[in-house]
Amino acid sequence: MKSIRSKGRFFTCILLIVMTMAFDRSEGPMLYEFPEMKFFPPMPHTYNSPTFEGAELGRFLFYDPVLSADSTVSCASCHDQRSAFTDSPNRFSKGISGAKMKRNTPPLFNLAWNSAFFWDGRAASIEDQVLHAVRAHDEMNLNWNEAAERISLSEFYRSKFSQVFGDLKIDSILIARAIGQFERTLISSNSKYDRVLRGEDYFTHEEYEGFVILNDQSKGDCLHCHVTDANALGTTGGFSNNGIENASEPSDFPDPGKGAITGNESELGWFKIPSLRNIAVTAPYMHDGRFETLEEVLDFYSVGVHQSINIDPKMQFAHQGGVKLNEDEKRYVIAFLKTLTDSTFIMNPEFGNPFQR
Repeated sequence: MKSIRSKGRFFTCILLIVMTMAFDRSEGPMLYEFPEMKFFPPMPHTYNSPTFEGAELGRFLFYDPVLSADSTVSCASCHDQRSAFTDSPNRFSKGISGAKMKRNTPPLFNLAWNSAFFWDGRAASIEDQVLHAVRAHDEMNLNWNEAAERISLSEFYRSKFSQVFGDLKIDSILIARAIGQFERTLISSNSKYDRVLRGEDYFTHEEYEGFVILNDQSKGDCLHCHVTDANALGTTGGFSNNGIENASEPSDFPDPGKGAITGNESELGWFKIPSLRNIAVTAPYMHDGRFETLEEVLDFYSVGVHQSINIDPKMQFAHQGGVKLNEDEKRYVIAFLKTLTDSTFIMNPEFGNPFQR
């Protein structure tokens, strides 16, 4: 009996060693470790979970102009880390031809929670968004077959792709997956607002008053679209017509927005709701960048809202032109909005240009 027990222990030890070796990721890509994010919803699962090696590969590709037709424009050309990966202060970014694009460049952070991308929601995933941008004529204008061939000719990239994806052939899907992994790691979660939620800091009087006004349905009435009450995303992630156009019929919308993608006339003039995070560094504002300052934005929501067709029913003060904030209330709201600036994020060297080390 003793001998049988001894053999049992021996085989148990062997089994544990084998299992440990099986789960040793030292020779393969290791899953990326996200920071602890309090007051965030659970991060949605994805087929393309970031690894350290995958995110690093994606970062090189994000900053490399090789993915544009004449190798002069990279993703980072229009998405500058210092402005939360927008193209601030430019109203419209310039693509490869030098021509200006039709919409303001949106920021890139906390993308894992998004289910639609671009102002009109034409892309259903981060990877799909990457595929659109590279082949778009007014952006990078590169055929994906040529893009994959360029990357495949680089010994540097061949080695990195092998580390991340093994023997899979480099193609548009793998390139988009790599950039997608990097973009999923762009987490903004350490602004003053976050520290206040975590009990590590305190609002000033003006900041607190602004927070209250923003979430008061009888005042700022912002909470329906821009969640900030212990929900750190700063947006519902949905779409809205906020009454920015004076449209009485479908043809009145200079930009049809989501309606042009879905073909649904009731969604004409609807655009993706941006996060309030880092808003103080992402000017100008709205899908067309028409407002240069936060003061102009609050003036619009106070007295400039149009009760146009398709207006979001949550815009409950549209009938009177807006929420009618006074000058002190606007000042308080702006004070709060500035607490949403995450300097740690916009200065994090892990997100910066790897070619400038």
